[in-house]
Amino acid sequence: MTLSALRVLLALAVTIHVLLTKRDTAAAIGWIGMAALMPVLGSILYLMFGINRVKRLARKLVRQRGAPGSAPATRWQKSVEGRFAPLASMVGKLTSRSLVGGNNIEMLHDGDEAYPAMLDAIQRANTSVLLCSYIFRADRVGGLFIDALIDANNRGVAVRVLVDGVGAGYFSCPTARRLRRAGVPCGRFMHSLLPWSMPFINLRNHRKSLIIDGVLGFIGGLNIGDENMVADCPRDPVSDTHFRVRGPIVRQLAAAFAWDWTFTEGEDLAGPTYFPDIDASGTDLMRIVTAGPDTDLEKIEFVMLQAMTLARSSIRLMTPYFLPGTRLSTELCLAALRGVTVDIVIPQRSNHVVMDWACRADIHPVLDAGCRVWSAPPPFNHSKLLVVDREWSFVGSSNLDMRSLRLNFEINLETYNAEFSQRVDDFIVGHCDRRVTHHDLDKRNYLTKLRDSGARLLSPYL
Repeated sequence: MTLSALRVLLALAVTIHVLLTKRDTAAAIGWIGMAALMPVLGSILYLMFGINRVKRLARKLVRQRGAPGSAPATRWQKSVEGRFAPLASMVGKLTSRSLVGGNNIEMLHDGDEAYPAMLDAIQRANTSVLLCSYIFRADRVGGLFIDALIDANNRGVAVRVLVDGVGAGYFSCPTARRLRRAGVPCGRFMHSLLPWSMPFINLRNHRKSLIIDGVLGFIGGLNIGDENMVADCPRDPVSDTHFRVRGPIVRQLAAAFAWDWTFTEGEDLAGPTYFPDIDASGTDLMRIVTAGPDTDLEKIEFVMLQAMTLARSSIRLMTPYFLPGTRLSTELCLAALRGVTVDIVIPQRSNHVVMDWACRADIHPVLDAGCRVWSAPPPFNHSKLLVVDREWSFVGSSNLDMRSLRLNFEINLETYNAEFSQRVDDFIVGHCDRRVTHHDLDKRNYLTKLRDSGARLLSPYL
């Protein structure tokens, strides 16, 4: 009798908490069903994986420090005229960040171009170096970054390094160990050996950024490791795209890092060391957009949806994994049905075979609506790019899958510069190698289709 009563109480407690906290109906029904069928095991799993403790802490930080996008605005505030004015207005309200001008942006390809520029910037740093990376290997390339960071710290530069608690190594993180031994502050985001801290699956910091002296920034999809040096022909090469930015936008990039650093280490980064006055370096209008399962929930997805709604001629996107969920998939279909050219570029083969299986089961709707899906030839391309009408672009760390859009902490950059957007658009078009058709999907045998459809059910967790 006592055990039965305990099972009922556990199931009831989970049900009440789910009803009060879960917005997603399917997830709510799933957790309630699990608790009802397996009260003890279901309650343990919900305690480990179902409760978003990050949002609670993030709200506490907002009360103490203000929203992460509330860094002082620069004097470069301009309005966007034309069709994208509603987008600019919406994103400003959504993110609490100003659209700032006076910026310059350069596209860098692979580690071959990006790493030398990043290392040179670290070596030239005078006041501060802020580095965030999901993966930071302690291999040959990683060793070059570790040595440069240690040298900067030794000459009096304020260095802060943030790596993900899983991506950079869960059981062992040689990078963090070497940096800490040399006196370089290095935080491991959401790292804990306690299972209820959800270290294995959810809430990863997938952001990649580097800020030098508060005036020069790098942002994109590039991790730190030998595999990104494509010209060196590593065993499993990863091609990627990174961006170097100058101008007032760097202040927003630094503010995003400072928020993550405070969340992880409890140290506030403030003052001219990290946030100096910044002069104009160009004419580009830009804004940082962050997303994560905290106060920024789904903001990158909302920006994409609004931009696609405004498309009149073309939408081109490049992503390493295409599992967008119902909302983005529907918007892409609607755009294609109203006559917009929609090109989706995915790798011929990614570095996650189960993601590839799930993707093949997920692209039927967009093909049915008239979207064109292309497979890019090897090496595996890890770029995350979106361009609308060759006038507006959105680049950064966010993949087009439900994990990136709703579970990971991501950072993207929107630009209202036609010249830059055309360069990114041309880059995407250049990777449209082989078109994926209905015939390609239909010729799979029954067991392969069954496997791919089964993998699709795992898409929220891949």
